[in-house]
Amino acid sequence: MSEEIEVTESEELIESVRSEIQDYVQEQKHRRYLFPRAALVGFFAGALGVFFRGLLVYGSNFRTNLVVWCHQHGPATYALPILFGCAGATFAVWLTNTFAPEAAGSGIPHIEAVLHRLRPFRWVRVLIVKFIGGMTAISGGMALGREGPTVQMGGAVGAGVAQWLKLGVQDRMTLIAAGSGAGLAAAFNAPLAGLIFVLEEVQKDFRQAIFGSAFIAAAVADIVTRSVAGQVPVFSAPKYPVPPLTSLPIFAILGVLAGLLGVVYNSSLIRALDIVKKVPKKYILLLAAGVGALVGLAALIDPISAGDGHALAETVLLAKPLLATIPLWFAVRLLMSIGSYAVGPPGGIFAPLLALGSLIGLFVGDISNHFMPALAPNPGVFAVVGMAAYFAAIVRAPLTGIVLIIEMTGTYAQMLALIVSCFMAYLVAEGFKSMPIYEHLLERDLTQGKPVESLEHNRVFEFEVQAESKFSGKLIKDLGLPPGCIIVSCRNGAREWVPTATTRLEPHTKITAIVGSDSDGALDALRDGCHAHRE
Repeated sequence: MSEEIEVTESEELIESVRSEIQDYVQEQKHRRYLFPRAALVGFFAGALGVFFRGLLVYGSNFRTNLVVWCHQHGPATYALPILFGCAGATFAVWLTNTFAPEAAGSGIPHIEAVLHRLRPFRWVRVLIVKFIGGMTAISGGMALGREGPTVQMGGAVGAGVAQWLKLGVQDRMTLIAAGSGAGLAAAFNAPLAGLIFVLEEVQKDFRQAIFGSAFIAAAVADIVTRSVAGQVPVFSAPKYPVPPLTSLPIFAILGVLAGLLGVVYNSSLIRALDIVKKVPKKYILLLAAGVGALVGLAALIDPISAGDGHALAETVLLAKPLLATIPLWFAVRLLMSIGSYAVGPPGGIFAPLLALGSLIGLFVGDISNHFMPALAPNPGVFAVVGMAAYFAAIVRAPLTGIVLIIEMTGTYAQMLALIVSCFMAYLVAEGFKSMPIYEHLLERDLTQGKPVESLEHNRVFEFEVQAESKFSGKLIKDLGLPPGCIIVSCRNGAREWVPTATTRLEPHTKITAIVGSDSDGALDALRDGCHAHRE
């Protein structure tokens, strides 16, 4: 009898091993055909990003030359930069509101909603509106960045390639995520940051298929970008030496300040969006025209104050602004960034917040250099670190921020200082229970925007059980999900399993749920239960 049991167990073991081998072989085949498609996405996303970037450079130069010409020809011409900014903002907002409202702002929350299958992706509309609207708004002087448009357009390229090749839903989502990373890589010549942004922020999934696809797409996009724009870093920052270890407490203080001001930025942006939402629709274009006119006025006063902030950041990295003027620069750019984003044109916040972070860093560096020159011999170093710290506080993606700044400045000397500042900025922002900006924008869109796409058939959705959420630590049978909503799969890292009623949902577990067309309130229940609720 015991021999029969041993034989049966051996057969079951052999069958289990055989099944695992078959699954592994199938996964390798899947990756072999998916990775070339990711390379195709990277090529098109990179080419589109280079074209978009080139047009923005042309637009910025045109705006600057217009201001110079106006100053040469006297006060009678001063209205031209103001009208230029007004026209760019008004047209961009009109185009977006009329044809693709989901293209407003950075577009990153929309990509995340698509990847969570909470929103449809009208990729052709988004691609056209994002390109034209982003170009006109940023060229007009709006304090917005190019990375948001390139990320969303890269995701649209991924959706287009998937549709062209008639790929399944899961592969389509993978290519959308890979295209998003390729868009960031093309915007900043930063392939590793593009990859990490997908893993840390957009997809939050480290499976090999997603990792490999995002890696290949970002690398190919960067190759395309460098072949056209050159291989120099985006910022022409001096090669500052490694700061002394005794200066690390000052970098920690910088992180604390960046964290506090990051909380201010996030709350101010959301509040501004809430105010604009209350404005009657018939006055939105008038409001956009007003913001555009103010931006044009700022450009007339000083050309580097307008636009995405790249020229301002490069000036700050050279430690040129006087200490007394830094608070004024910060206040002006903060208001311009929030106002430009709130009225709804296409454009991102990466570049504007990097410029703000550099001002914070230089402020701390100048003060430290004045009182403790031995600990802070190069104030410009703090400007470099401040960019990453402010990014970490606002986006809550510290690893992306560190790698992004290293790639954008072409220096690794400040690695330890970057880690210390970003860690402190992250802790302070978390301590104040300030939601990461893209998570907050996504939640705001889902709760205040249009209802989640209606379900004509059974649909599959994916969520991540966040720490401190209602579902965290609960058994599936105790979740209180409505009829017609079934959790069919759980995944935590590389481990994936079919849950039972007594499966406990641990933090950061990804769940896959099937929602029936007649399951009322299921999506709201899933979203409300999986997302952390912060006061």
